[in-house]
Amino acid sequence: MVELAELAEPGPFRPRTHELGEFFGIFEAERLLAMAGQRMRLPGFIEVSAVCTHPDARGRGYARAVMVEVLADILRRGQTPILHVFAENHSAIRVYEGLGFIHRRHLHLAVLQAE
Repeated sequence: MVELAELAEPGPFRPRTHELGEFFGIFEAERLLAMAGQRMRLPGFIEVSAVCTHPDARGRGYARAVMVEVLADILRRGQTPILHVFAENHSAIRVYEGLGFIHRRHLHLAVLQAE
């Protein structure tokens, strides 16, 4: 999972991130090609996180397929799915909008790093 996240860069994903919620994946043989899961929880909401597809497997609908599973799990729990996406990630935005997500806020991100 970490290897796929490092390759696809969906956002922060550490070795124990998968412990924060349910994750779903698509495998070919033993190779993880796509995944999505759950991370942050707020009262009534669960964040969809780590949506990513291996570059060799893009364009096959895998991101949508794992998203459908994550969303179904969140809705079964009686929660509302939320997510964030970089504005320049147009392909992801198309997938999310196709699944019913709507734009709610435009946020600005600053990454601070100690010297």
